[in-house]
This record gives sequence, C-alpha cells and structure tokens, in this order.
Amino acid sequence: MLDWTDRFYRRFARELSQHTWLYTEMVNTGAILHGDPQRHLRFDPVEYPVALQLGGSEPADLARCAKIAEDWGYDEVNLNVGCPSERVQSGSFGACLMLEPGLVADGVKAMRDACQIDVTVKHRIGIDKIEEYSFVRDFVGQIAEAGCSTFIVHARNAILKGLSPKENREIPPLKYDYAYQLKRDFPQLEIIINGGITTLTQSLEHLQYVDGVMVGREAYHNPWLLTGVDAAIYGQAQREQSRRGAIENLRGFIEAELAGGTPLRFIARHILGLFQGQYGARQWRRMLSDATLLKNADWQLIEQALQQIEHSQGQRETSQSEQ
Repeated sequence: MLDWTDRFYRRFARELSQHTWLYTEMVNTGAILHGDPQRHLRFDPVEYPVALQLGGSEPADLARCAKIAEDWGYDEVNLNVGCPSERVQSGSFGACLMLEPGLVADGVKAMRDACQIDVTVKHRIGIDKIEEYSFVRDFVGQIAEAGCSTFIVHARNAILKGLSPKENREIPPLKYDYAYQLKRDFPQLEIIINGGITTLTQSLEHLQYVDGVMVGREAYHNPWLLTGVDAAIYGQAQREQSRRGAIENLRGFIEAELAGGTPLRFIARHILGLFQGQYGARQWRRMLSDATLLKNADWQLIEQALQQIEHSQGQRETSQSEQ
C-alpha cells in the first residue's frame, strides 16, 4: 500500500471504523534512520490501534526502527516480507526475503529484543515457481522460533520478475487453503489472511479458519465497507453513520492541516471512493481530483462537492418517483 495508507487516509478510515487495526504504508528503514521521521511516522492519536509497517533486511537497522516505532507510540511493528515490487527488491527487502528465512529470523529477533510492542510479519505463500505448501510452512516455523507469533499471509505467490505489483495482486492464484493449513499446523500462532477479500461476508467466512482478515485496496477504493466492521467483526452496536457525516467529522482535522500548509489534494485523493457505488459518485471524484479546482482550495470545495452529489441524488429520486 505504498503511497496509499498514509496518515491522511488512516485518519479518514478511523472515522468509519473505531476498532479496525490500521497499518501504515511500508516505510523503508533507511527513510526513518536517515530521512525525515516526522514525514514517515507522524500519526493522529485517533488512529489507535495503529501499526508501523517496515521494509528492510539489516537486523540492526530493523531493531533501531522497532525501538523508534515503540517510542513514537505505535501498537505494533510489522515487517513486510511480501511486497514483490522490483523497486523493493533492489533494496534487498520485501518478498525476495522469503528466500532468506534465516535473515528474516535474525531481523525479527533483533526487533523483539529492541522493543516491547508486538513484532509481526507479512508474507506471501511462495516465490516464483516455488508452490509447495512446505515452503511457507517451513518459513513460518523458522520465523516463529525467532519469536514472531503473528503472521499476515497474502495467500498468493510473489512473482519477482515479469509481473508488475498490480499483476502480482491478480495473476498468481489465491490459495486460501494454505493459510488455513498454517493455522492447523501452528494453532498457537495468530494467522491473519490477506488477498482478494472484498466483502464482510467473505471476511466472516475466513474467520471460521483463521484469526484475522486484512483488507487492502477494497478498503481504500470502497471505504464505506469499513462502517460495517465494528458490528460484524467486533460485536459492537451498529452506529448511525452517513457519508456526509463522516466527512463533516473530519472538517476540524482538514482545516487544521490546511492551516499548517498541507495542500487539500493530499487529503482529497483519499476520500474519492467515499461514494463508490452511489449515484453521483463520478461527479464527487471529478471535483476532488481536478487540479485546477484543488489549487489553493479549502473546505468549501468539499462542501460544494457534497452539495453537488446530493443535488444529483435528489434529482434522481424525483425522477424515479415521477415514473
């Protein structure tokens, strides 16, 4: 979720669900240690529970970043060993690390020794043409011996050469049974399943076999999905929510960011999917992605977009009633 689940999206997501765990985009250890920590680590306390996802392979660097994550107040630090991007591979981290389980284990142990918060690992089920279940079973077993007790399993192989990251999310077949088998083989571990999950119904079905479900791009493109999570997954009473209300609840946050110099486009791009599947959604997206309109824009542009979509929906309802 590079460039997707930044602090602006996470703040928006928390408005829709109060209990879903939120993960940062993957942040390279070098960016934290040698770049701008404020840019990469800053988050709103409203986001809790929140996890920092790291990319890296050097145990000492991972340990330092895990301690920094703890000091910043994150609930969890997650090591990404599942990203197939060639940009990530060039830095010797991501999915290619599944071929070096000993190095991953060393990193996990170093991280656990450096901090008290949970250290988790996100990974694929295989690499390239390595498709046997025994590969991911042995990988999980070795990393578990290093002290990791939570594994987020993207139930596809990672193809390191020849497929783009997008194709890697679509072409390798999903093998949910591998994740289910991991839970049977390692009942003491927390196994969270990921990959191709787009509905709460699917999530509930998976939860019969594993401990948790991670939803990525569907929660981004269709964020209203999150409004059902607290009731369906966490057993909370269903809250009365509206799409306008969710955005209006963000007004104080948005105006504070604008006052601090954040351009509205940094925030607006993350709310484009709010009306996914609703009449007028195209107008909403068009207004909030128009570079000309966004230039020097403030809250009023969002209000105008809300009014436009409500006007369109009102006209449609009137037309239907006349028929």
